Amino acid sequence: MIVVTGGAGFIGSALVWKLNKLGHDKIIIVDELGKDEKWKNLNGLKYSDFYNKDDFMGLILQRGLPFKATAILHLGACSSTTEKDADFLMDNNYHYSQELAKYCLENGVRFIYASSAATYGDGSNGYNDDENSLGELRPLNMYGYSKYLFDSWIKRNSLLDKVVGLKYFNVYGPNEYHKGEMRSVVHKAFEQVRDFGKVRLFKSYKSEYKDGEQKRDFIYVKDAVDMTLYFLDHQDKNGIFNIGSGHAQTWIELVKALFDAVGKPVNVEFIDMPEEIREKYQYFTEANLKKLRNAGYDKNILNVREGVTDYVKNYLLKDIYLGMSK
Repeated sequence: MIVVTGGAGFIGSALVWKLNKLGHDKIIIVDELGKDEKWKNLNGLKYSDFYNKDDFMGLILQRGLPFKATAILHLGACSSTTEKDADFLMDNNYHYSQELAKYCLENGVRFIYASSAATYGDGSNGYNDDENSLGELRPLNMYGYSKYLFDSWIKRNSLLDKVVGLKYFNVYGPNEYHKGEMRSVVHKAFEQVRDFGKVRLFKSYKSEYKDGEQKRDFIYVKDAVDMTLYFLDHQDKNGIFNIGSGHAQTWIELVKALFDAVGKPVNVEFIDMPEEIREKYQYFTEANLKKLRNAGYDKNILNVREGVTDYVKNYLLKDIYLGMSK
């Protein structure tokens, strides 16, 4: 049985979708559905059972799972970069992950967990996933810090050769609609184009970057899922790895691809960036994928135009989710 925590969320539900396509349906989904529309991500997916995240942790603490788990893909976490409740993040992102890791190591269960590119902070120390440089990183927000703490706990306890941590960069794609302000710019921009015929982007406040030429490593969720499942299939590969495209592209490139996919002329309005985030804004991110490639992952990775086109034409314009697609 494969357990996917956060299995009703964005990347988690995409993992379940891909596992289904590969013929797996002995899957346990762990999540908290709440009162939003996240349940729709489960529509069309095949899985054995669903557990509330708190109930599941109770079973973990009692070492009493009523099934034999072969792997836990731990995608469940609070992913809001603006979350102010530090105690909540410590409990939900750090301590929860610790208990899952301990259970897996005690019971011979494969453990793959989501870290984040937010651990790199402003990028002044680069985006190299070398675990020896972990101590040099300085996250800019509490979310990134909670992920950094768990990466550091893994290293401090000499577990890097036993588990896999994945530093996801800017992931976009189907099943993210429920994430509110944490949705990708692709999803937000699609709504702006649909409703107003234009996209609003933040102005640049650094002279070396023109407006719209800030760069990010955008990774399509289908590629992120393939990279994740590579480590499920190759259990001799362990450590912390970047999950990105390996190629930074500008906001302008991204929105041009979006306008083309929708079939409308490019129309961009640059707006002031809120002062409270100007000092924490990342102007450039780019995943170093050398370690991932050296581990044997050799699939081609979609660029922004390819990924955005698939997302818009096959999902957003049709208003469907991954589990509903053929």
